[in-house]
Amino acid sequence: MRETKKKTKKKKFLFIALSIIGLLILGTGGYAFYLYKSAADTVASIHEDLNREKSEKRTEEVQFTEKDPISILLMGVDERKGDRGRSDSLILMTVNPNTNSTQMVSIPRDTRTEIVGKGTQDKINHAYAFGGTEMAINTVENFLDIPVDYFVKINMESFKDTVDAVGGVEVNNTLDFTYEGYHFQKGKISLDGKKALAYSRMRYDDPRGDFGRQDRQRQVIEAVIKKGANVSSITKFGDMFGVVRDNVTTNLTFDQMWDIQANYKAASQNLEQFQVNGSGDKIDGIYYYIVPEEERTALSNQLKEHLEISTNTASAE
Repeated sequence: MRETKKKTKKKKFLFIALSIIGLLILGTGGYAFYLYKSAADTVASIHEDLNREKSEKRTEEVQFTEKDPISILLMGVDERKGDRGRSDSLILMTVNPNTNSTQMVSIPRDTRTEIVGKGTQDKINHAYAFGGTEMAINTVENFLDIPVDYFVKINMESFKDTVDAVGGVEVNNTLDFTYEGYHFQKGKISLDGKKALAYSRMRYDDPRGDFGRQDRQRQVIEAVIKKGANVSSITKFGDMFGVVRDNVTTNLTFDQMWDIQANYKAASQNLEQFQVNGSGDKIDGIYYYIVPEEERTALSNQLKEHLEISTNTASAE
C-alpha cells in the first residue's frame, strides 16, 4: 500500500502556495491597495497559457464558483542559464472543496513511464527537458490517467532567494547529515537561502532516498509560506514579489487565485499525502523507479474519485 500521512488542524499546506499572494493581501491592513496592485501585476507577469482550453480528460472546463474539484501540478525545475533542465520535483494535488480535502501525490523523479510526445519509455522528469511544461503535464496525465487542470512551476535555483526574501526559516530536521559543506543536525534548525537549498537537495545519503528529499522540500516550502503570511514590511513584500516574478510560472490568473482563496481554502485543512509505491531497478544499466500496474491503477482510481470523475481503469503504458 502507499505510505499515507494525514495532517489536520492549523498547519498551512502546500495548497496555500497557489493563493499565497491573495493570503498576503488579505492580512495586510493598510497595505491593501499597494499590495493588491503589486500582486495583480506580479501574477500577470508570471502567467503562461497552455496550448489548450482544458485537459482532454475533461468533458467540461472546471468552474471555481461551482466548487468543482481541481487538480494542480507543482513542478520544481532545475533551470540554469541556457539550460531548460529537468523537473526536479513533481507533486500532483487534487483539491475537493465539497469534502474539504486535499490529496497530494509525490511522483518520484526516476519513475519509468511513457514520455508523451516522444513515444519512448524514460524517467518521468525527462519529459520537461524534452518538451517543457506541456510535455511534462501530458506525461503526468498519461501516467495517472487524470486531468491536470493547472500548473505552478518554480525554478528550484530560486529556492535560496525565496528563503532569503522572508528572512530565513526554521525547520525540524529528522536526519543528521552533511551536504555541500553544511552540517544539518537533528532537531530545530535555522536556514538561510544557501543552507535551505542544500538541505532540500540531499538524497543519496538519506535511507529514504528521493522520498526523504521531497519531505525536506515540503518542509522548507511550508516554512516559507508560514513566514511569508506573517510579513508586515512593504520592503519584504517587494522582495517576495520580485522573487515570484523571476522564478514562478503558472496558468492560473489573478482572478482564479482569488476564486481559489474564496471557495477552496477550507480544503487545505484536511490534507492526505501519498507516495507512489514501487521499487528501484536497472534497465540497460540505467536506474529507474518501477511502479506496478496495479499500484498505478489503484492510485489513478483514488484520484479520480477525489476529483468526482469516472473511475475507469488507468490506461496502460
